[in-house]
Amino acid sequence: MKIGIISDTHGHEGAWQAAFDKQFHDADMILHAGDVLYHGPRNPMKADYNPAGLVEKINNCPVPVIIAKGNCDSSVDASCLELPIEAPYAYVVAEGLRIIVTHGDAVMTDDEKDKLAAHLKADLFISGHIHTTVLEKRGNTVFLNPGSAALSKRKDKRNTFAVLDKKTISIYDIDTDEVLATYTFD
Repeated sequence: MKIGIISDTHGHEGAWQAAFDKQFHDADMILHAGDVLYHGPRNPMKADYNPAGLVEKINNCPVPVIIAKGNCDSSVDASCLELPIEAPYAYVVAEGLRIIVTHGDAVMTDDEKDKLAAHLKADLFISGHIHTTVLEKRGNTVFLNPGSAALSKRKDKRNTFAVLDKKTISIYDIDTDEVLATYTFD
């Protein structure tokens, strides 16, 4: 099982397309941790900002896409997509792994995430929102933030996404396809 994991595209069609072309094209599913289309007044405008184009890419994606609602995902934006935006989280079971996908604005602290993960017996807890990468295990759960595919707040400003391939999670630089971090489930 190969799962593409992305967050915080904020209407940047090119970011989605880069992740798709490099790693998601042969995935079994794609999990999006929210903030799909809306750009927001605080974000810098980039050349690939094209929410209508991103809607078309997601609606026509040959790989199933599951989206958790982000704080910037409005009802108007959701009405353009031909699949639901799930709130406050999506719960997926893939090859025995219990996966939570949430944006992260409703469960911000590690304590809140730990409690939700324990309650739902999650093996993998995916969030977005902070536009930086996280990959760590706490207790019985691996916590992953794939970072932002378009508007990084990492110190090195790398835009990122992640892939779960079999039992290994890898975080990739979206421009270079360089692996920045990995974790392998036991």
